[in-house]
Amino acid sequence: MAGSSDFDFFRTSEEQDMLRTSVRSLAEAKIAPFAAEVDEQARFPQEAREALEANDLHAVHVPEAYDGSGADALSTVIVIEEVARVCASSSLIPAVNKLGSLPVQLSGSEELKTKYLGALARGEGMFSYCLSEPDAGSDAAGMKTRAVRDGDSYVLNGVKRWITNAGQSQFYTVLAVTDPDKRSKGISAFVVEKDDQGVSFGAPEKKLGIKGSPTREVYFDNVRIPADRLIGAEGTGFATAMKTLDHTRITIAAQALGIAQGALDYAKGYVNERKQFGKAIAEFQGIQFMLADMAMKLEAARQLTYAAAAKSERVDADLTFFGAAAKCFASDVAMEITTDAVQLLGGYGYTRDYPVERMMRDAKITQIYEGTNQVQRIVMSRNLPA
Repeated sequence: MAGSSDFDFFRTSEEQDMLRTSVRSLAEAKIAPFAAEVDEQARFPQEAREALEANDLHAVHVPEAYDGSGADALSTVIVIEEVARVCASSSLIPAVNKLGSLPVQLSGSEELKTKYLGALARGEGMFSYCLSEPDAGSDAAGMKTRAVRDGDSYVLNGVKRWITNAGQSQFYTVLAVTDPDKRSKGISAFVVEKDDQGVSFGAPEKKLGIKGSPTREVYFDNVRIPADRLIGAEGTGFATAMKTLDHTRITIAAQALGIAQGALDYAKGYVNERKQFGKAIAEFQGIQFMLADMAMKLEAARQLTYAAAAKSERVDADLTFFGAAAKCFASDVAMEITTDAVQLLGGYGYTRDYPVERMMRDAKITQIYEGTNQVQRIVMSRNLPA
């Protein structure tokens, strides 16, 4: 995505435009018809998983060397954006597969990459990311989960909270303390499998939105894993986790873009059909100004997100700022646009018969997970571009 001018990374290639068209077609045909039901029943969108895996869209970021598609960061953003446009819960399949597996891709041994990235790419299991704990949210370095070396194994004990797709995923990147005296430099990362003895899950959280994506606690009760499941060297886990978030916050921005685009598309169609005072309400200036502001802010968020994706692909020095900025801005915009979409539909927008109330509920979490937007502003302030 690098080019000769500062504006080159805002553009999508012909190949990426074709990818968008194909993903949108698939999403509308295979995912959208189930979105309301998935939300209403708070059930996992199995139809979406099957459709994405059948078309190799569930983990496009995995390099070709490990049986993946080898898609760049912007192409991954486009996939997530287009799925989120019809179903935010379903978009967490490709988004969290990247979040969970990226530590392995960034810091894992060649053996770990071959085994786990390959299994993910082949659709043999999804990947989740276990960082947060009951008493360690924004202060992730305050985690209590322990991993103790015992011969050729590590033994893990602890609890992780707010784990997306927990119970559905087969593989988990788990952050745990290996040296309590070193705080963040005493944290290490491991791959844990769902079937490892001592791994169990709490009840699904009852959430405001993204109801189709299970969020559960994960319990580790004397979970013994081979020492070669350590990701990188001991004590480097926290650095890997933060480096991962620099890249994957952009996928949350992508999800926010998709939700906002879906809400704007629906609202545009509605105001052109809805008639009051003898004409379509789209003809009233107040409505036109609302739509103009929604579209303007969405496009600004998209440009920032795509710029951040290009920086992710190049691993630019200012990626940390841009990743945080894209996530923060796009999620704030998504919350505003979905709220305005509900307003444009009036009383109908407030009912479950129309999708914008679901989109509004789904948008809220994008301001919270992978670091609250308050934390994003802290991150940005510490990493201001020169």
